Amino acid sequence: MKLALAGIGKIALDQHVPALSASRDWELAATVSRHGTVEGVEAFTEIEAMLDTRPDIEAVSLCLPPVPRFEVAKAVLRAGRHLMLEKPAGATLAEVHRLQAMADAAGVTIYATWHSRMAEGVAAAKAWLADRKIHEGRITWREDVRKWHPGQDWIFEAGGMGVFDPGINALSILTEILPMPVHLTAARLAVPGNRQAPIAAELTLTGGIAADFDFRQEGPQTWDMEFATDAGTMALRMGGNVLEIDGARREGADSIMGEYPALYARMAELVRNGESEVDLRPMVLVADAFTLGRRETVEAFEF
Repeated sequence: MKLALAGIGKIALDQHVPALSASRDWELAATVSRHGTVEGVEAFTEIEAMLDTRPDIEAVSLCLPPVPRFEVAKAVLRAGRHLMLEKPAGATLAEVHRLQAMADAAGVTIYATWHSRMAEGVAAAKAWLADRKIHEGRITWREDVRKWHPGQDWIFEAGGMGVFDPGINALSILTEILPMPVHLTAARLAVPGNRQAPIAAELTLTGGIAADFDFRQEGPQTWDMEFATDAGTMALRMGGNVLEIDGARREGADSIMGEYPALYARMAELVRNGESEVDLRPMVLVADAFTLGRRETVEAFEF
């Protein structure tokens, strides 16, 4: 099946393009971007021009930042093409509900992806927790924004999500593996004096679960979650790619290279089955953090 990739930035070039090149389901047939291209692939700067020129392209994958994504997504669905969304699916919950309704009305697939759910250890962690009682849990998700989003000021603008851009990856794993629902009860948001979105956050959730997100970590990056249960301890490390039970490694990989190929395989499966998949639980937790969170001004941040 032919697919167009919209938004050719770092994540598209690092993850989406290699995944598509290796895919048995998809052919990258066009790109849409005002700033980036992929060698050997037809390039457009506007989504409408691509949709008009290439009626043979069945699906569009959007890697745009959350705020400008909605209008592009609507154009894709109006043209009757299948739609795949990089996380988070939109800037607001209302936008994603609207897109889901449009996709249903058009009879096309919409897939709101959560790449971290495809990490190597996630499925096994979910199975291990299924029949166990969780006493408490701790999430530590700390990374260097300058490494992963160099010069991308949009991430600290309103709607850019700040530290919740990576933090929502942890929440997507959490909502996938827990045997019970959770909701937010309190949050603290650290917002640089010259920015609109938080650079760090601390969350308190039901079930004795706490989360620590920080965009200022240099050196080794930390993407861990640990749970104490009635049958021992379980940990997911390396962003969900390594599973540990009682401190012993059970399975997993030390890279995230398998996540995006799995997303595109799932997208192909949904299209072939005439289905959609939109799980907004991680976005709900982030929205509640912005609603309930106590805001603290911290030192200014520059790239």
